Amino acid sequence: MSFGDPNNPYGPPPQQPPAAQYGYPQTPPGVPPQVPGYPQQAAYPGYPTANALQQTMPGLVTTARVLLYIVAGAQVLIGIFALLGAATLNDASNASEDTFGDNAFSDIGHDGAGIVLVIALLFLGLAALSITLGVKFSRGGQGIRVTTMVYGILGALFGVLILIGAAGASSSAALVWALMWIGFGGVMAAAMIAPSGSAWFNRPRY
Repeated sequence: MSFGDPNNPYGPPPQQPPAAQYGYPQTPPGVPPQVPGYPQQAAYPGYPTANALQQTMPGLVTTARVLLYIVAGAQVLIGIFALLGAATLNDASNASEDTFGDNAFSDIGHDGAGIVLVIALLFLGLAALSITLGVKFSRGGQGIRVTTMVYGILGALFGVLILIGAAGASSSAALVWALMWIGFGGVMAAAMIAPSGSAWFNRPRY
């Protein structure tokens, strides 16, 4: 009797493959094992994760925000001085009217006080707009971006007009004032036009 014959009914039973461990299915060679109950999912290309989203304000946008606050401070000072000037002109006109009666000087003084008052209110309103835009940079959308861009362009154009007047009057103070407005307005507009500024105001908000 030979146990080497595979057809021998009295031979040893054939070798069985080892049973798989309970709860861990066998995986082919070269495939990493998977944890039971947590199937592996393929990543979806083209969709950045939450960590990849832009959550830090770009440097150029931050600079534009700081310039808005600086411009707001200058506008507040101009508005306050203009209010004081309007009040002074009005007082002088009233004193002239009390001393000399109704005359041309008092009428001109009252008109001038009214014009200066309008200028003061205009600058105070622009200061409020500058502060509002700067505050809204954190959560604002395309409306804030477009408004800031237009605001910067108009500020730069205002600086060009002052520059033309300064060249005609040969005024160094007006020249510095004009260059400041051109620089500030240009930086604000450029920050909103730049791709980094557009991406910041287009970012998803949760």
